[in-house]
Amino acid sequence: MKKLSTFIILCITLNSFGQEKLSLNECYSLVNKNYPLAKQYEMFARQNTLDKEIIKTGKLPKLDFDAQATYQSDVIELPIAIPGVTIASPNKDQYKATISVNQLVYDGGLINASTKVKEVALKAQQKNIEVNLYQLKKEVNQLYFSIILLQEKRALLNAKKKQLVSKLKEVKAGIKFGVLLPTSDKVLEAELLKIEQQYTEIDQNKISLIKTLSSLIDEDISLNVSLENPTILPSVDTEIKRPELDLFQLQKEQINASEQLIAKKNAPKLMGFATGGYGNPGLNMLDNAFQTYYVVGLKLNWNIFDWSARKKEQKSLKITKEIINNQQEIFTLNTNIELDQQQTEIAKITTFIESDKTIIELRKKILKSAESQLKNGVITSSAYITELTNLYEAENNLSTHKIELLLAKTNYKTTKGN
Repeated sequence: MKKLSTFIILCITLNSFGQEKLSLNECYSLVNKNYPLAKQYEMFARQNTLDKEIIKTGKLPKLDFDAQATYQSDVIELPIAIPGVTIASPNKDQYKATISVNQLVYDGGLINASTKVKEVALKAQQKNIEVNLYQLKKEVNQLYFSIILLQEKRALLNAKKKQLVSKLKEVKAGIKFGVLLPTSDKVLEAELLKIEQQYTEIDQNKISLIKTLSSLIDEDISLNVSLENPTILPSVDTEIKRPELDLFQLQKEQINASEQLIAKKNAPKLMGFATGGYGNPGLNMLDNAFQTYYVVGLKLNWNIFDWSARKKEQKSLKITKEIINNQQEIFTLNTNIELDQQQTEIAKITTFIESDKTIIELRKKILKSAESQLKNGVITSSAYITELTNLYEAENNLSTHKIELLLAKTNYKTTKGN
C-alpha cells in the first residue's frame, strides 16, 4: 500500500509541473542551454577577457619604486693631492630612493600576436564545449524514443483492453444462455488484470525515463507529456558536418597564431625610460650631500642569437599540426564506418517492418476466425486470448520497429551532423 501511495504521489507531482508537449529539437536546445557544461562558455569568455587585459598592460607605462641604504668597506679616493683643493671622499654609508618609468615604444607586434593567440584559444575552448554537448544528443535520442515507445505500447494495450472488455460482454452473454462454459469469462477477466499490471510497469518505466531526461535537459517534464515523432527528411548531402571538424580547424588556427607569436619573440624591442632619484650621494659621487637627480633615455633590446630555440619551437608546432591532421583523419574514418553501420541497421529494420505488416494481416484473419469459433463455443477463451495476444505482439513488434527506425535515422543524422 505504501509503494502504491508513493507511486500515486510521484505521478501527481510529475503531472503538476512541466510542459504537455515536447519535441526532440526542444530537448536539444534545452541540453545546450541548461546542461552544467554550458556554463563554461561564459567562464572561458570572462577568463579570456582578463588574460587579454593582462597582455595589453605591456603597452602601458611601468612605474617602479626602489629604495636602499648601504654601508661599504671602502670608497673611491683620488690617488693625488691637489694643492689648495680639498676633495672629500664619498661616505661609506649611502642612501638612495628612485622612481623609474619604463614605456614600451616598439615590440615588433609581440603583444598583438599574444592577444591573437588568446582570441583563437577562446574559440577553440568554446567549440570543445559544443563538441561535448553535441555528444549528449545520442543520449537524448535514446531517452526520447524510449519514452515514445512506451507511449505506443500503452496505446496498443488500450486497444487490447477495449477488445477484451467488448469480448467479455459477449462471453458473459454466452454463459448466460448456456452456449459457453461457466468459467469462460474468468479467463478474460484474468487477462484484463494482467493488462493492468502491464500498465503499471509501463508507467513506472516511463517515470524513470522522464526523470532521467528531465535531469539531462534540466526542465520539469509532465508524466502525461506528449512527445512528438520527429520528421526525418532524407538528406542528399554526404558531407560530414560535425562540430569536431570545426574544432580541428580552430586548433590549426591556434597553432598558426602561435607560430606568429614565436616569430615576434626575437623582434627588436625599443623602450623609453626615465628615472628620478633622491640620495646621498647623487649622480656626483664626490658630493657628500642629499640631492635630487634624474636620468632619461632609450633602450634597445634585440636577441640576435637564440641557439635555434625559435626554429625548434616551430618544428614542434608543425608536429602538433600533423597530429591534429591525423586525429581529423581518424575521426572522419570512424564516423564513416559508423554511418555505414547505421545505414545497414536502417535497411534491416525497414525489412522487418514490411514483414511485420504481413504478419499482422495474417494474425487479424486468424483472430477473426477465433472470434467466430469462441462465439459458437468451438474454442475456449484461453485459445482466443492466445490468438489475441499473438496479434498484440505482432502489432507491438511493428510499433517497436517503427520507433527503432526513427531512432536509427535520428542517430544517423546526429552522427552525420546535418
